[in-house]
Amino acid sequence: MSASTEKKLRQAAREAGTDKKTLAMEKEAREKAKQKRRWTLGTIAVILLIAFIFFLNSNLLYKVTALTVADEEYSASQMSYYYAEQYYYMANQYGGYASLFGLDTSNGINGLDDQTCAISSEEMSWRDYFIQTAESTLVQEKALRDYAAENGIELDQDDLDAVEANFDGMDEYASSQGFASVDNLFAANYGPGVNADLVRSAYRDSALAVKALTSYTDSLEFTQEEIDQTYADYNGEQDYFNYAYYYVIAETTEVTGEDGETTSEVSDEALAAAEDTANAILDAYLSGEEEDYVERLDTAVAAQVEGASATQPGKTQGASLGSYKDWMMDSARQAGDATVTADSSGSGYYVVVFLSRDNNDYNMAQVRHILIKAVADEDGNYTDEAKAEALAKAEEILAEYEAGDKTEESFAALAEEYSEDTGSNTNGGLYDAVTKGQMVDEFDKFCFEGHKAGDTAIVYGESGSYAGYHVMYYVGEGENYADYIARSDLENQAVSQWLTDITSGYTPVEGFGMRLVG
Repeated sequence: MSASTEKKLRQAAREAGTDKKTLAMEKEAREKAKQKRRWTLGTIAVILLIAFIFFLNSNLLYKVTALTVADEEYSASQMSYYYAEQYYYMANQYGGYASLFGLDTSNGINGLDDQTCAISSEEMSWRDYFIQTAESTLVQEKALRDYAAENGIELDQDDLDAVEANFDGMDEYASSQGFASVDNLFAANYGPGVNADLVRSAYRDSALAVKALTSYTDSLEFTQEEIDQTYADYNGEQDYFNYAYYYVIAETTEVTGEDGETTSEVSDEALAAAEDTANAILDAYLSGEEEDYVERLDTAVAAQVEGASATQPGKTQGASLGSYKDWMMDSARQAGDATVTADSSGSGYYVVVFLSRDNNDYNMAQVRHILIKAVADEDGNYTDEAKAEALAKAEEILAEYEAGDKTEESFAALAEEYSEDTGSNTNGGLYDAVTKGQMVDEFDKFCFEGHKAGDTAIVYGESGSYAGYHVMYYVGEGENYADYIARSDLENQAVSQWLTDITSGYTPVEGFGMRLVG
C-alpha cells in the first residue's frame, strides 16, 4: 500500500470516527457525560430529599383534604383534631374502665388501628370508630352552621370572648409541660399540623353550631295538654317510690351433673319454705302495732329470722323497681300496704311495704349559695373547731350581705368572691333547677320549705367530699318538675328528628388525607 493511499485511509477513518485516537476521545467524552449525568441525578435526588423533609416538617402534607362535607373540605390536620377529640372524650369519660371496651389508653392516640372496638355493633378498630364518630360530628356541625347562616344566627362578642377564654393561660401551661409554644403542645397531643389557630377555628365552629341548635330548641312550643299526656304515658316509670322490703332467699343445694360440674340449685321444697317464711313475716307485719311501718317490718322480720332486718332503699324511680313493680305502681296503693312477691329469678320471695309515691308534681327551686368548707385535718376528719371556723366565716359573709343593698346581684357578687363551690362560683352561686333530693339534706330542706324570694339562711352541709356551711339565698320557684321532665322529653324527640332531617343531605366523602389521620 502506497504512503498516499494509507494517508487517505487514515483521513477517511478520522472522518468516519473509527481511528484509535478518535475512538478513545469519544469514549472519554462518553464517560464524562455519563459521570455528569450521575452527578446531576444525585444532586436532584438530594434536592428532592431535602424538599421532602422540608415538606414534612412544614406540615404541608397534612393540608391535603381528608374529608369533604357538602361544600366544605377538612384537611388531614383538621380531621386529626376531631379524631383525637373523640378519643379524649372516651378516655376521660371512662378512664381505667376503657380497657373493658378494648381501648388501651397507655399510648394515647397512637396504635388504635390495632385495637378492636368492643362497643360497636360492627367489627372495627378503635381508629375506625373514632373516625366514624368524628365524621358524624362534622356532618351535624356543618348542617347546623348552614342553618345558622340561613337564619342570620352569628356569634356575638360574648360568644367570641367565651371561645378565647379557653386559651387563657395556655402559654404558661404549654411551657410548664415542656413545650416551646402552644402550637407544639397541640401538635403533640392531636397530631401534625394541629395548632392554636386550627383549634380556635374548631371552637368557633362548635360554638356557632351549639347556638344554632339552642335557637331551634328555644323555638319549640308544646301545649299543656301535650305535656300532661306525655307524662301520663310514662305509666309511673318517672315517679319516685319509697318502700321497705325483706328478701327471703331460698336455700340451695349442691348438685353434681353427669359432666362432673357442681351447681347450686333451688328445689321446689326450698322455694316453698321461703314462701312460707315470707308469708309468716307478712302476717306478723299486718298484725303489728308500731306506727312506723319500717319499724313494724323490722320487728316482723326479726321474729322469723334472728338478727335480720328490713332494707329501705330510699327514693327509687319507677323504671328501676324490681319484681314488685306492678304492685307498687297500682294507683290504689296506700302507705303501709304490704305484699309478698316472688323474685322473677325464682330464687326467693320479697316482703314489700309501700311507704310513699312522688309523681314529681312540685315546682323546682332556684337558689344561690356560698359554700364555705371546713378544713379537714391530716386524717381527713372535720373537727368541731374546723367546722366552727367555717361557720364563723359564713356568718361574716351573711353579715356583709345584710350590710349592703341586699339584692340578688350583690349576693351573686359575694358568691363569686367567696364561694368554694367550683360548680357555681363563676355564675353567682346559682342553681337554677334544683329538684328534691338533689342536694345534701339541709340544703334540700331550705329549697322546699316554702321560702319567698330574697330569704337567706345558713345551713350545714356534708357529703363524702366536704363538710361546711352554705350561705343560702332563695331566688324563687322554677318550672313544675313533672312538666319539665315531659317537656324535655318532647324537646329531645323533636330535636332528634330535626337533626336527622337537616343532616340527611350531607354525605361525608373521604379523601387521600384520611390516611394520615390516627
